[in-house]
Amino acid sequence: MITIGLTGWSDHPLIQRSTNKKLIEYAGHFPIVELDTSFYAIPKSETIESWIEKTPDIFQFFPKAYGVMTLHKPYHEEFTTMDEAFAAYLDAFQPMLEQKKIKAFLFQFPPYFDCVKKHVNYLRYVKKQMKELPVAVEFRHPSWFSDTNKERTLAFLKDQGWTNVVVDQPQTPNNSVPQVPEVTAPSLSVLRLHGRNYEGWLGENVTDWRAERTLYQYSEDELKAFADLVKQLEVNAEEVCVIFNNNSGGHAAQNAKELQDLLGLDFTGLAPKQLDLF
Repeated sequence: MITIGLTGWSDHPLIQRSTNKKLIEYAGHFPIVELDTSFYAIPKSETIESWIEKTPDIFQFFPKAYGVMTLHKPYHEEFTTMDEAFAAYLDAFQPMLEQKKIKAFLFQFPPYFDCVKKHVNYLRYVKKQMKELPVAVEFRHPSWFSDTNKERTLAFLKDQGWTNVVVDQPQTPNNSVPQVPEVTAPSLSVLRLHGRNYEGWLGENVTDWRAERTLYQYSEDELKAFADLVKQLEVNAEEVCVIFNNNSGGHAAQNAKELQDLLGLDFTGLAPKQLDLF
């Protein structure tokens, strides 16, 4: 099985016509969405219930772990212990878990989360806190996939049951990892596409990172290469989930539709699409 989605359901004018029904309209086009807001704050229970109600039964979410859980900020500003942070996060998402609307939880670690013993141990801690729930990991420090560490990293992810997030991103010096097309959890492989805007990703002369970081439109040849990569991953994974994050310029939806056509996919069970009256 192959699924395709975007990061967030807002700011995709290609597939949306209203300002107050964006999730409903999004769910008429794609079967999954990466939930980015959960990185910035743990959603309220009523908000999560609303998201569930607005999406069809087959629709799933790919929530980012809260920034505290990925060490982007300290836990003690809000919680007594890190255990408490994980408990609050999982409690909030319990309604989605009960209705099987979670594809996996995405742990995207910062560039300073390098391959050292304490961080390997932290990954073990995270896996323990998340129990048997599906978890995907995306690194940003190149040391995880250096010549010395690559095979050990992949073996560790397989042993712990983590999904290795295969990324496409500019190869900047200190905040990128190479594309490693390896399946580490047989149930799910994730391909996350950030675009190839080197200067935007590097960030040295960027004034508004949201407007520049993922400003990139994939070409037809690049999308054909991704289609081949998806088929390669599908050999060893029950499902391949592709997430387009190249949306600083609104290109994600168009590229996702183009890849869907290249792969000959027809997503069924989605929400009714809004009619174009004109």
